[in-house]
Amino acid sequence: MSSIRVLKNFLAITRHKSVAAAAREIGLTAAAAGQQLQQLESDVGVTLFDRTKRSLILNHQGRALVEPIQEIVARYESLGSNFKSDLSGTLVLGALVSTLMGAFGSTLNQLKKQYPNLEIKLIAGLSNNFLDQLIEGALDAAIVTESPYTLPQNIQWTELYTEPMILIYPNFKSKARRIPRELSSELPFIRFERNTWTGHLVDQTIKANKLIIQESMELNSVEAIIELVRQGHGFSVVPKLANIAWEDDRQLAISPLSGKTIFRKVGLLERRKHSRQNMTQEIKRLFLEQFIAKEAHLT
Repeated sequence: MSSIRVLKNFLAITRHKSVAAAAREIGLTAAAAGQQLQQLESDVGVTLFDRTKRSLILNHQGRALVEPIQEIVARYESLGSNFKSDLSGTLVLGALVSTLMGAFGSTLNQLKKQYPNLEIKLIAGLSNNFLDQLIEGALDAAIVTESPYTLPQNIQWTELYTEPMILIYPNFKSKARRIPRELSSELPFIRFERNTWTGHLVDQTIKANKLIIQESMELNSVEAIIELVRQGHGFSVVPKLANIAWEDDRQLAISPLSGKTIFRKVGLLERRKHSRQNMTQEIKRLFLEQFIAKEAHLT
């Protein structure tokens, strides 16, 4: 019968779609990770992946095994947890890079300090990709923007915090060139990728504020867009990330929009039932505490 190590190797391969990448994560050679996958397929009597030259793709038999194997690994890791006061085990969490620069970055640090026995494996990517990985069982949860589309019935999203969409532009020395309404005639617009969930919010902001733009570049990184704006390559609309000292940035100017303010809602995406719900509940609890503390401070 397959060992826990073999089962963990399988879950790592489902996340990375590569034996070599999975091997690096769990500290094996690629050959050893490949042998463990063959052992698991031999034990269950079916092939679990469709193999190509570049990657491994879970087939329907493999997808059916992901959740049961996650539960087995979770139960193994929780052995003795009844005798401990803190969370332990591994949480595989997808996260937009921009959320790590936002409010979630602070919560992540707090979570790791409060629960030293909790291992968090962060996978960077885009919201729409995380949804597919959740459905496949490759992720336990993900920190993502609210979906503009209806989610599958077995998936839920819980709002954690919001960020206003703001206008950013180079901090020109000449005050005459710092008027936001003149930007469209002076600078090209650098856009966040259209087909992403944040990209939909950028489109809403442009329409709601009747911005006239000259298209320039399209990127899928808020951080890269901010840097390009700093260098004077254009202006943009981005979420106001919490952990950036916007007002202290001498190369960057920000402006609230004169029309309707659009907010990016960031939350926790997860399956309605999964084996790591005690961990995701703790993330939601920490955000609720932060919200209550902020409200109390304002009043």
